[in-house]
Amino acid sequence: MKITKLDVWPVSMPLVEPYEMAHQTVHAAANVFLRVEVSNGISGYGCAAPDEHVTGETVKSAIRFLENVVNPSIKGADPLRLAMLLERLKRHKPFQPSALAATDMALYDILGKVSNMPLWKLLGGFRDRIKTSVTIGIFPVKETVEHALDYVAQRFTSLKLKGGRNVDADIERVLKVREAVGKRVELRFDANQGFTMEESLKFVEETRKADLELIEQPTPRGQPDLLGRVTSVVHIPVMADESLITLRDAFRIARRGLADMVNVKLMKVGGITEALQINAVARSARLGVMVGCMDEAALAIAAALQFALARPNVIYADLDGHLALCNDPSEGAVIIRNGTLFPNNKPGLGFELAI
Repeated sequence: MKITKLDVWPVSMPLVEPYEMAHQTVHAAANVFLRVEVSNGISGYGCAAPDEHVTGETVKSAIRFLENVVNPSIKGADPLRLAMLLERLKRHKPFQPSALAATDMALYDILGKVSNMPLWKLLGGFRDRIKTSVTIGIFPVKETVEHALDYVAQRFTSLKLKGGRNVDADIERVLKVREAVGKRVELRFDANQGFTMEESLKFVEETRKADLELIEQPTPRGQPDLLGRVTSVVHIPVMADESLITLRDAFRIARRGLADMVNVKLMKVGGITEALQINAVARSARLGVMVGCMDEAALAIAAALQFALARPNVIYADLDGHLALCNDPSEGAVIIRNGTLFPNNKPGLGFELAI
């Protein structure tokens, strides 16, 4: 069995509604899809969601990596020698994590299809579903509350609010949402590196009565000691997101106690293989793990879901990146009911792309 052909193509997917976060306004998601064909007739599929601000990639650089590095490196190889192939690709510079993640997904998809097993079972099969939070961007207070109530009406029970531009406005939005949705809905807050130390402490203290579940990446990733200082003094868990890209980052966060939790995104770390290793470091250090996402098509969400279902210490999911996308060619790759994600239980990632 050998890899015979790779197809790579970009897809631009407008958002149903643009949203704002600390460092940008997002109107559309550009993903890059990958198909890896094998001599036995099986095809494996992957998806990259480049984000220049987070991963340093563009759509063009991801396509270039897939066509000029991945294609010649894996064509003709045995697709089941996954560790060997991925290790070979990791040596190339500059690092292109979302493109590597797409390759990793496609190879795992082939492995599951050859084994005739859904990937989440092949990887460990700890649980068969997981609750996801749904994200609300930066809006004025009234619109933020309206979005929150709409999601609760759709039976989501965990909301994540974006912020980081104006600490006083963020405090007001959090308190108003808690007042509107009641005590049973989980609230999380993501500052996307937007706060100073002083703003982080002010925010946490003045939202105390909102009973936030966690605060995500309050301070800039280039100042890890600042994140550690926030973690050491606030009363709620602090999660590292942008500060975690590589396995070495995970080790540094764990060793120095810079955060209580980590957000593992396949697009940041380079796929399921790297996510499993980072997860092992987090578990050994007793750090909570959330599997998160970028603005990703459902196929990429499906891959992240397989990872989340396989491991017991992945206790949170924030896998909503596909929900607001229009014209997603992989729509239906995951199932969501009442705020809970389910795999479709077909072999591999469980989806065949029509191209």
